[in-house]
Amino acid sequence: MSDTAKMTLPPEWDDDERMNFLFSEFKENRDVNTTDWDSKMDFWTVLITKSCRERGSVLVNLQDLNKTFRRKEKSPLGLSTVLQSMARCGKIQRESEFAATVDCGWVSWSVGMLLVKPLKWTFSTLLGSSRVPLEECFVVLDLVKDKAAELLRVYQSSEFSSCSVVSFQELCSLSSNICADESTLCMALLQLQKDKQVIVSLHEGEKIVKFCQPGQDRVSPLSDVDIGVYQLQCSEKLLGERVQKLSLEADRCKEDARTLLREGRKSQALRCLRGHKRVEKRADNLFAKLETIRGILDRIAQSQTDKTVMQAYQAGVAALRLSLKDVTVERAETLVDQIQELCDTQDDVNQTISSGVITADENMDELEEELKALLDESKPDLPAVPTNGLGPSSEPFLSSLPDVPHGHLNISSGELEEDLNRLTLSDTGFQQKKVTSPGRRMEPTQ
Repeated sequence: MSDTAKMTLPPEWDDDERMNFLFSEFKENRDVNTTDWDSKMDFWTVLITKSCRERGSVLVNLQDLNKTFRRKEKSPLGLSTVLQSMARCGKIQRESEFAATVDCGWVSWSVGMLLVKPLKWTFSTLLGSSRVPLEECFVVLDLVKDKAAELLRVYQSSEFSSCSVVSFQELCSLSSNICADESTLCMALLQLQKDKQVIVSLHEGEKIVKFCQPGQDRVSPLSDVDIGVYQLQCSEKLLGERVQKLSLEADRCKEDARTLLREGRKSQALRCLRGHKRVEKRADNLFAKLETIRGILDRIAQSQTDKTVMQAYQAGVAALRLSLKDVTVERAETLVDQIQELCDTQDDVNQTISSGVITADENMDELEEELKALLDESKPDLPAVPTNGLGPSSEPFLSSLPDVPHGHLNISSGELEEDLNRLTLSDTGFQQKKVTSPGRRMEPTQ
């Protein structure tokens, strides 16, 4: 672990009185002072997790913690109690127990990894010792989950994402920026194995990792096809490196021949040129083999795509067959005939309803004619209107009318006032109006 100078320390670290309390041993009984016990436990729990996160590691042990949190030549006395409490709360887990929870497919390599650990911590676990050995490693569970998710994201965004199987060494190089050491990488892979996202296996003494591919909920078992593709990819990489090396050697031979030729050493320049031809020929042969391998890999990738398309076709056919299970041409024709029959029936009903409405209109016309006749009977008898014009032919009618007076109308103002008073309504309660201005004598029209 790193020294405290390389990590962020809490503000209490410079308070001697507070740190003397935090560096002291825990009381045997928590009930004596629960507040002090809990405050001290929370302080060290948070600080241990924070130190692991800053280092990029997911493993802690008591020996490294004592070195990391050493202050003024003193180490905390209660870290063993803190680790035991974190283990009881499920925040950390022994490395051996964490690896043992993985499926049996990991036994081949996880056991080999664990056997290199000192045996004394295993014996302490079996014997049920309450003390925590100095070198016993614990896995911080929250951190290992975060590290596993980060490792999966790095793989999916790398150039290896097109390869389902990756060697462990390549994965170490890929994860160098997120995993502090190989142990952290192993714990992250163990977590991904628990999540069904990777499978780790041994092939010819080499650990290989198969990742879950896009579109899959969990990683598929490692098959012979996966092994074959991995071998082809390794051959492609090896041949590519050799071709590049031979190309550099051929260029060097050609440059040496050019230099010797300038110096006048023609025979030596000729030997270098022959070497250039031989190296160039070998490079061409290896490049042809490399192209063959690349062609095979392309065909395999295409076959995987074709397989996916075929599976999609099969799923579509199955779904279509299920949806058309009870549908036949005869049933379709029957349904069309029934629809046509119902449409004809509806047209007949509409025509019947329309004709009924017309009959009702005729009855209304009869009623209107009868009502008009009744109105004619209730009118009084009036003299007939003369049809003859008032021209010269209508003299008998005009002679029967009285003569138009030609004299002056000698009407006094008193008589006009008396006539006006007679026309006034006496029963309405209004006051009779008196005419004060003298009436003007009306002159008859000439």
